Amino acid sequence: MSDEVVHVVKKGRVLEVTLDRPKANAIDTVTSRKMGEIFANFRDDPEMRVAIITAGGGKFFSAGWDLKAAADGEAANADWGIGGFGGMQELPDLNKPIIAAINGMAVGGGFELAISADIIIAADHASFALPEIKVGTLADAATVKLARRMPHHIVMELLLTGRWMDVDEAHKWGLVNEIVPAAGLLARAREIADLLAEGPPLVFAAIKDVMRRTSHLPVQEAMDMMNSLEIETVKTLYQSEDMLEGTKAFAEKRKPVWKGC
Repeated sequence: MSDEVVHVVKKGRVLEVTLDRPKANAIDTVTSRKMGEIFANFRDDPEMRVAIITAGGGKFFSAGWDLKAAADGEAANADWGIGGFGGMQELPDLNKPIIAAINGMAVGGGFELAISADIIIAADHASFALPEIKVGTLADAATVKLARRMPHHIVMELLLTGRWMDVDEAHKWGLVNEIVPAAGLLARAREIADLLAEGPPLVFAAIKDVMRRTSHLPVQEAMDMMNSLEIETVKTLYQSEDMLEGTKAFAEKRKPVWKGC
């Protein structure tokens, strides 16, 4: 599969997705649509529990939108595929954990791809930037998402200046979960993925779904949605065999066996 721009490997219940478009792992519409297909298949495969997204090479995680394609006429609002840019940012009902292993520079859309993950592990040489301002366009997903995760004035500075943020600063603002030596990046991501793969999939689905559906709501309104079982993933969880299995396993002092039903 050396001619493929996205490599996919299944390791047990963990899917590893590697973006591999030298030199900068930039993403055009063809690549994005391929990534969308991959993540949609991951979402729909009951055997797969967790995904890792990383990239080939050691310099770039992703430079974001392929500006060469843009210069050739590819529009910012082109058809990026079922999951939006990068395949997972706008993929409906993607209720499984995703770990981003950031192996270098995450720039523009590459930065936005990274923050679409649930957990971010970064190599100690990783860095981040939103340079869209310098080419006269908008870092749309970052403009929407970052203000909910980082201090307002820091986000505005990143968006308005396009400056670089090193991995230590990203960690300081809580954008990165862990910083690890580059040589141990994938090993650490796999360790976390294996831990999550043993966890209760229905709970993971409910966590992601609840957070997505209620982040804009007042606390009581969000609680009312859950208590009324208005959120389907919560209803499924509360009526599941897995929830009963969890309580039985606790009482019997054994490891639960999760079936996802």
